[in-house]
This record gives sequence, structure tokens and C-alpha cells, in this order.
Amino acid sequence: MIDSNSQRKQRLAELGIVLPKPSAPAASYVMSTHIGNLVYLSGHIAKKDGVPWVGKLGQELTTEEGKLAARSVAIDLLATLEKHLGDIDGIQRIIKVSSFVNCTPDFTEHHLVTNGCSELLVEVLGDAGKHARSAVGVNQLPMGVCVEIELIAEIATN
Repeated sequence: MIDSNSQRKQRLAELGIVLPKPSAPAASYVMSTHIGNLVYLSGHIAKKDGVPWVGKLGQELTTEEGKLAARSVAIDLLATLEKHLGDIDGIQRIIKVSSFVNCTPDFTEHHLVTNGCSELLVEVLGDAGKHARSAVGVNQLPMGVCVEIELIAEIATN
């Protein structure tokens, strides 16, 4: 189990993950906001090599590529939480993940794509990474990206 806060940073290092500088909002909104002990993160788009990961699942991209894209989004979500809180140690648990998958009308593996995000959150946060979620297929996403994910997290209160 990886619930110990000191183990979170160690687990990131073991996975070879360095949290990137969080993205700035692309329009008139903020990337994170909180009320009480809940933090709401705006939708984060998939990136590959630092640029939007464009493509449609079931057309240009496979389910496995979509899963990797969702994993990349999870890393960016953790980076935003770290910036918002000052450290990932303040994350009590992930409450909800909402995933939007840019796909063809006949694509039915949204849940498998979204596993890329869900699995990484559990790898890093242990039981605190387990969450409720939605995985929805959509006709298009901003800039043609393949995956966009938002989340709600419970944070420690002082």
C-alpha cells in the first residue's frame, strides 16, 4: 500500500516520473479551485512530447495508445494538484475522475482508455488514488486531442 505520503514521491521516482510544470489555462478559467476540502481540476488534455496528442480512438489511435494518453493526463493532473497544494502530500484521496475520449461512433473501449489515468493514480497514491469515475465517448475535443480528463480530490485541511 502506498498511502504514506513520503512513499508518493518515492513511487513517482520509481516510475521514472518527474511532474512537469503545470499547464496554464487556454482561456478564461483557472486550472484548479477549491471549496472546503475539495479541489476541482479543470479538464486537462493529453499531450505527447509536450504538444497536444491529436487523434481519434477507433480511427488514428488504438485503445493502447489512448490508454497511454490518459496516463499522460494523470501525470499533468498530479502536477496541477502539486502546484495547487504545494506538495502531493496534501492529497487525501481522489474522489472522481471524468474522462472524455475523442472517438468514432462505433468505439466502445472508453473505459479501457480511461484505465490509463485510473491505474496511474493508484500506482502513485495507493488506496487514496481509488475513485469513482465516468468514461464518455465524444465526437470531438479541443484542438482535436484524443483524451481530456478532469478530477475532484479531497485535500487535507489544517
